[in-house]
Amino acid sequence: MIKRLARRLRRVLDPAPLAPAAAAERGRDRAGLPDPDPGIERAVDEAVAWLGRAQDHSRTQDGGVARHYSLLDGWGGSYPETTGYIVPTLLDIARIRGGPIAEEARRRARRMLDWLVSIQFPEGGFQGGMIDQEPVVPVTFNTGQILLGLAAGVEEFGEAYIEPMRRAADWLVTTQDPDGCWRKYPTPFAAPGEKAYETHVAWGLLEAARAEGSAGGTRYADSALANVSWALNHQAANGWFAKCCLEDEDQPLSHTLGYLLRGLVEAYLFAKDPALLKAAMKTADGLLSAIRADGYLPGRIGRNWRGTVRWSCLTGSAQVAGCWLLLHEQTGRPSYRDAARAANQYVRRTIKVEGPPETRGAVKGSFPIDGGYCTFLYPNWACKFFVDSNLLERRILSEGEAH
Repeated sequence: MIKRLARRLRRVLDPAPLAPAAAAERGRDRAGLPDPDPGIERAVDEAVAWLGRAQDHSRTQDGGVARHYSLLDGWGGSYPETTGYIVPTLLDIARIRGGPIAEEARRRARRMLDWLVSIQFPEGGFQGGMIDQEPVVPVTFNTGQILLGLAAGVEEFGEAYIEPMRRAADWLVTTQDPDGCWRKYPTPFAAPGEKAYETHVAWGLLEAARAEGSAGGTRYADSALANVSWALNHQAANGWFAKCCLEDEDQPLSHTLGYLLRGLVEAYLFAKDPALLKAAMKTADGLLSAIRADGYLPGRIGRNWRGTVRWSCLTGSAQVAGCWLLLHEQTGRPSYRDAARAANQYVRRTIKVEGPPETRGAVKGSFPIDGGYCTFLYPNWACKFFVDSNLLERRILSEGEAH
């Protein structure tokens, strides 16, 4: 909270004017959400194209995906963590689209994987932050996210990525505390302390377990489910979670709540334990109470599920929408589907499908763009989660029409 207040104070006291592009975008956003919805197909195509440009224009030019495009200072360096989980998104696009688009998506995914393998620490972990940031130390959360990409690489490309996947998964298992929490290798780029949203790390281990199969995946699955069990100790009766934010656990970001919820959903899909489904639904229902009819989900949410800010974290909106859609598939509840469609449409309305290539198809950190999450940035993970959620919405709608 102190860091956030300091940033706000600096913005108030700093007399330097905003860059023209940033000032113009802030003005447009403050005028209100644009009316046109470009639709799933157009928005996804533009978002996927932007991810390709983010890879090509990374400041470090190494095969990874630029962390963001900033209206203040341009493209960022490659970001190992999110490059890792962009890989499964591109491989999904390859399976859906076919033809030249599929070939390019597979080529880009493989280039990302080869870069990630080249920067893996010998013991199996991966660094936090951008590739050119310091300190360069192994981090639990980032390793878990890259593990999602390595497991997808094993499924798609075979043996080339099996050893890096195993080393990453083994490192996570051996560095886990007996109670299921990971405490030894926190990120230096967030507030210290235990993080319940590392259920998203557990998901990485579950994907590694699937890739290994019954012969070798049990150890990974046991570790993942132990972490989920630990996290559930911090779930309140109304579904809200403590220890679930980068910097302010009294009002977590929808982004980190989305991470946590996805981990719960994936744990249920793997283990089919009804208790896990019940826990996921409690959190999902709490988030339902926070969304407006127009799809606006507050960027930070308090213990009573009421928004504490007036801006939306678009990353979190896309993540939560994806979780609602997965739960709709499992439960048949229309409220999950309808809320997800509203949230996805809200995010789509913030996206430009024409204009400069640096921002066309990109997803803002916040709406308005000067909100409190990734201010004046278009982070690559917002785009990735947007693509995932819209592809899932399209599939569910298509299946509904078929029946």
